[in-house]
Amino acid sequence: MLLPLTPSQTVGPFFSIGLLHAPMLAELVPAGTPGAIRVHGVVFDGAGEPVTDALVELWQADPAGRYPAGAAGAGGFSGFGRSGTAADGRFDFLTVKPGRVAGPAGTLQAPHLNVGIFARGLLRRLATRLYFPDEEAANAEDPLLSGLAPAARAALIAEPAGEASVRLDIRLQGPGQTTFFAL
Repeated sequence: MLLPLTPSQTVGPFFSIGLLHAPMLAELVPAGTPGAIRVHGVVFDGAGEPVTDALVELWQADPAGRYPAGAAGAGGFSGFGRSGTAADGRFDFLTVKPGRVAGPAGTLQAPHLNVGIFARGLLRRLATRLYFPDEEAANAEDPLLSGLAPAARAALIAEPAGEASVRLDIRLQGPGQTTFFAL
């Protein structure tokens, strides 16, 4: 006997009702910090519409390539940030560019931000990375980037967006979908 399909479980409006009203940590460094950069973008759904109730998180190393131990490292830098999306789907962080961190077999990874996305309809967080456009040599030898097809690699490299600013739009599905990783 073949049973009919039942609706899949999805996450409802939890993010806009509960989590997005919590304090956000979108400024990993105070304004005016030497070397501070703005990291921003828009989260888009499969139809190309902005996702207005997503939560974007990032984890990163400090400029010396070290992940802060505990809640905060030197100068209060924790390496962790969280930004809800606005009515236009935009997220925004103020941080510092991370240094290179150790990779597999003694290699070095290019400077990058680890990015997590939570949104309605997702049962699990999506994981991706943001790489910097001014790191061509490091990006070329990064063990993760070098193992990806050109289109998947290009989807992870942010675009310059003015002085001390980069932009990476996140596309959850469809044409130009962001490259996501299984954790």
